[in-house]
Amino acid sequence: MKIVASEDHRLHAPAVELGLGQLQPIFEKPERAEIVLNSVLKHGLGQLIEPRQFDDEAMLAVHDQEYLEFLRTAYTEFTKLGVDGQPFPSVWPRGKMRDNSSDSIVAKLGRYCFDGCVPFTESTYKAIIASRDIALTAASMVQAGERSAFALCRPPGHHAGPGYAGGYCFLNNVAIAAQWLRNAGANRVAILDIDYHHGNGTQEIFYERADVAVTSIHGDPKFEYPFYAGHADEVGSGEGAAYNLNLPLPAGTEYNVWNNALASSLTFIKDYAPDYLVVSMGMDTFIDDPISSFRLTIDNYRSIGATIAQQALPTIFVFEGGYAVAELGENAAALLLGFESRV
Repeated sequence: MKIVASEDHRLHAPAVELGLGQLQPIFEKPERAEIVLNSVLKHGLGQLIEPRQFDDEAMLAVHDQEYLEFLRTAYTEFTKLGVDGQPFPSVWPRGKMRDNSSDSIVAKLGRYCFDGCVPFTESTYKAIIASRDIALTAASMVQAGERSAFALCRPPGHHAGPGYAGGYCFLNNVAIAAQWLRNAGANRVAILDIDYHHGNGTQEIFYERADVAVTSIHGDPKFEYPFYAGHADEVGSGEGAAYNLNLPLPAGTEYNVWNNALASSLTFIKDYAPDYLVVSMGMDTFIDDPISSFRLTIDNYRSIGATIAQQALPTIFVFEGGYAVAELGENAAALLLGFESRV
């Protein structure tokens, strides 16, 4: 398995996030990627590859041009206010407000960010472009004939929508990779999201499309972030009707129940008959994850990887969440080793 990673993820290292009514130390930190990389290399999973640089074609096909310009300029615009600290949204448009009526960076932060978990630093934009290129490099290698590749993306991406950031995510790496595969000639691409939190951005990007099918296993939005998306009755619309499958699960879900949901997702994917499978590989379903409530273990991750391998599809794993940092590397390695049948 090829492993794609870059030290440029360190360029995004904010100190705090806004959550539960307070500023708190950010859970999504550089150590996450470093620990995962050390573990997969220790286990000899495969060759480490530096990402190539890609153009913006696939990114522009899934994200709005105005939003991308916001990402590029947000930190610089914020510094012109003469305020110390990280840019956070503080005003959100609602109801009949005109969400495009102001060019103030304060207004833009509310327009383009749906929560306070996407703080910007001076070099955040470089980090998110590097993360995008990691996903695209992995996709290009699988498209060229590799059985699988692991894109060690950071920042993650599945909460980023066509025109908004949130949940630590700025660019939707999985969606961009899937779009690139379509541009390269794939007829159909399937996305399997196994992160604890629903990939609301991925769902929205492909909700009205039939060429990319999306299935997600996650904490029920009735009690869990992102709250406003991920319900079972969200099945796609228009040409995308029946190509979106959500499997929300209750707090405290054990592996046997989670594994039944995985079986349903894989049946959905098999029936769809895609050319490629892209996995949003979130590891925050772990029993000791500090911001989640499922109860999976390292042995379960080995089994999950082996089960995904049984689909016999060219597969790209794209790193998403997982915040039990001490165990994160071994959990991620276990899933990939399971896929490689090296358990």
